[in-house]
Amino acid sequence: MDENAVAEPLLRAWLSRENMTRAKAMQIPYVAGAINEIAKTVANIPIRLYRKEGKKVIEIADDPRVFLLNEETGDTLDANQMKQAVVRDYYLGRGGYIYVNWDGLDVQSLHYVFSEYVAIAPNTDVIFKDYAILIQGRTYFPDQFIRVLRNTDNGMQGNSIVDQNSMALNVGYSTLEYEKGLVKTGGNKKGFVKSARKLSQAAIDALKNAWKRLYQNNTENVVILNEGLEFQEASNTSVEMQMNENKKTNGEEFRRLLGIPDDLGNEAGDKAFIKYCINTFMGEFMTALNRALLLESEKGTYYFAPDMSELTKGDIDKRYEAYKVAADTGWLQLDEIRAIENREPLGIDMIKLGLQDVLYNPKTSEIYIPNMNKSYKIKEGGSKEGQQSN
Repeated sequence: MDENAVAEPLLRAWLSRENMTRAKAMQIPYVAGAINEIAKTVANIPIRLYRKEGKKVIEIADDPRVFLLNEETGDTLDANQMKQAVVRDYYLGRGGYIYVNWDGLDVQSLHYVFSEYVAIAPNTDVIFKDYAILIQGRTYFPDQFIRVLRNTDNGMQGNSIVDQNSMALNVGYSTLEYEKGLVKTGGNKKGFVKSARKLSQAAIDALKNAWKRLYQNNTENVVILNEGLEFQEASNTSVEMQMNENKKTNGEEFRRLLGIPDDLGNEAGDKAFIKYCINTFMGEFMTALNRALLLESEKGTYYFAPDMSELTKGDIDKRYEAYKVAADTGWLQLDEIRAIENREPLGIDMIKLGLQDVLYNPKTSEIYIPNMNKSYKIKEGGSKEGQQSN
């Protein structure tokens, strides 16, 4: 079998300029695996609502918007399914869209809208940009939607991996098409036929027809070689070996493009996945939620934030140990630590001085010794009240 006959269709597949679509992209295993990994991770992160009161941060657990974002949306999709769909549209479409159904000052329900149903009608002013959203012939304002846009350059639509990485995706898809062709022909082996003597044209034609029937007709699975003919299997062509190597390389590079490390599954890889992939999306998602779900009177005081505690469970012990050191050395106060963790303050502004039983209040300059039940006020210069400094 002529090696060029194998290499030619493979090269044609590699050089294909067919239009890439999200449906084709999701048929590529490493693409579907990466997108689904991100979508499921994001969907399982709880979203909390907080209110700032001076230095205090108070969680608002009973707000209906929290229920809509974490449990039931009031739509056919529940909150988990809605967030997965938004992630897929973020990477594969022109952005993730959720219609916010307001009733006066209250949000009644959230409705995911497939990005391919969304059309944008921008104005013509390149400075003071504005636009309308068109869905099935109806016109909407942008602030009626939660909009999560990837790599947007106009604030109206995002740029998908299908648009920005179409050539790399075409290579992956064309490789699948080539492999499918091999499966359809029974995974035919490549090689050549050796003959001890020169064959007549009639014998060559008969051999070609027999070989063609072998790979086009599943009912025939053997070719009779006579007259001293011998089939010798050929090793993989350089083109196919390069294709196999590129499949692995393309998969790794694509995952890195999305912020998914090669060593996902160990501590270092998981941290990198959270930092460079999940945090990137969640930051944009929270910005979109704060823009679309908060009343104007709430903005600046209320905010949505992801609860990453389950996702970063492996880091909790190390983080809490660091907090303990910071508290013991007086670098952080207890309520400062609680604020970092988005927890309500205890109203304790004292710093440990390293004597375990001695607490210092920097606001009032008082020292309190619990086991003696005594308090002392520190005067200027560092002495206790009633004592002279040395």
